[in-house]
Amino acid sequence: MGNVVCGGAMLQCSFGAAPSTLMVLPANRVVTSMPIANIMDNKPMVNILPFGMCQSMANPVVAAATAAKFGTLTPMPCVPVTAAPWAPGSPTVLVANMPALNNTSKCMCNWGGVIQVVQPGQMTIQVP
Repeated sequence: MGNVVCGGAMLQCSFGAAPSTLMVLPANRVVTSMPIANIMDNKPMVNILPFGMCQSMANPVVAAATAAKFGTLTPMPCVPVTAAPWAPGSPTVLVANMPALNNTSKCMCNWGGVIQVVQPGQMTIQVP
């Protein structure tokens, strides 16, 4: 299943130059120290913030900048475009009637990037 993800989790995109932070609004109504995420916490610029500079040629801004430099890859500022929910989520744990987001889930950017959870935002402590 993996660890359940909450607000403040660190994310990385395969085409991004820097990590980002997952923002989870308290609308899911499941809050520990931070709100717990579900698979629908995939809204660009609300839940998923930019990853620095984008290097995907599928991104029209990167393609235009690269063409202007005669084919030299020219990264441009990232603006995530995530239309589909995170997948697969946790089928046995529901948050606001949707599968909880876990640290093995991925979200696809329309520009071809694979967004993954690097650090889930909370830790499980083993007590001896």
